[in-house]
Amino acid sequence: MDACLSSAPQHQGLGEATSHDWLEAPEVGAFQESDSGGPPGDLNKTEPSLQSLQKFIPTDYASYTQEHYCFAGRKIVMQECIESYGAVVWPGAMALCQYLEEHTEELKLRDAKILEIGAGPGLVSIVASILGAQVTATDLPDVLGNLQYNLLRNTLAHTAHVPEVRELVWGDELEQKLPKSDFYYDYVLASDVVYHHYFLDKLLATMVHLCQPGTVLLWANKFRFSTDYEFLDKFKQVFDTTLLAEHPESTVKLFQGILKWD
Repeated sequence: MDACLSSAPQHQGLGEATSHDWLEAPEVGAFQESDSGGPPGDLNKTEPSLQSLQKFIPTDYASYTQEHYCFAGRKIVMQECIESYGAVVWPGAMALCQYLEEHTEELKLRDAKILEIGAGPGLVSIVASILGAQVTATDLPDVLGNLQYNLLRNTLAHTAHVPEVRELVWGDELEQKLPKSDFYYDYVLASDVVYHHYFLDKLLATMVHLCQPGTVLLWANKFRFSTDYEFLDKFKQVFDTTLLAEHPESTVKLFQGILKWD
């Protein structure tokens, strides 16, 4: 049986994972050093076609690793680093990828226009691209190099649409950078964007700005702190909210949000 028939991450040297391992927060010991002889994102060792498209340079961390996942029948190799929250695949991303994989036809993802906020290393955007969507992946400037590297590495010549990478700082000049008149998205995706940080109000404002009539927001998150539930309460005030999936053993919840219109 093809290993990619399973959606569990294929971590090298870890043996068989339990059915719930992928929903747990990453442990430092779970990351294996790359045997590539250097950072996997070293552009000097990247194939020319990928290098020519790489507009953002990955941050020069010392501990890049290569992690392996399977979704939509495809093996996905991710460059990750525990030195940055934005360079690790978190549990909400896994749950959202699984949902997209299992509901591709229902969601009509082929050629759908999708924007992901807080894309991190890019697993969700990669899976959405494999499933046929036109994806724009966004995050903070220091995250974009590794994000773009992973996207190109896993989608170039393998998907109908090559994902776009854009800088997006939550709450910062949203109308100037993403004017509603010029940008429309069928889906806005977000995973594990809510945790202990000071930008939750700006995050919610960004979600609201990106959603227009017809836009569906899919948000998956591991609920860790009381502030996570406080954000959920505020989210429900502005979005018609449906719980699509829940994993009690890991406190991961997946919500659909449709912006309320007065």
